[in-house]
Amino acid sequence: MMNSYKQLTKDVTANLAPLHKGVPQVMKGFGDMGKAAIADGALDAKTKELIALAVGVAARCDGCIAFHTKALVKLGATEAEVHETLGVAIYMGGGPSAMYASNAVAAFNEFSALAHNAVAPASAR
Repeated sequence: MMNSYKQLTKDVTANLAPLHKGVPQVMKGFGDMGKAAIADGALDAKTKELIALAVGVAARCDGCIAFHTKALVKLGATEAEVHETLGVAIYMGGGPSAMYASNAVAAFNEFSALAHNAVAPASAR
């Protein structure tokens, strides 16, 4: 498990910078595909991010867990929604997905605490 999912997102973003410079069309295409895939349609963005989290857990991708839990906090996902999503990921991915589901819980809790601290009055922190 990562020490900090916030730090992981920063590190991954920094580590991708050379790819943005070296293969800009590929990275732009990837970014555009992500925006199109998550855009509201028959499914809303939150539902799509929940799906992305489940796939990230099943694929055992720490970066995916970090970025999608961060997005889910911003989209107002509840802990119950995340847990049910992780239940499906565990069902589909077995024991290894259960281990990564625990990482997703830690990431969601970390970003939730950060979001709560960001909106709490300074005197309450």
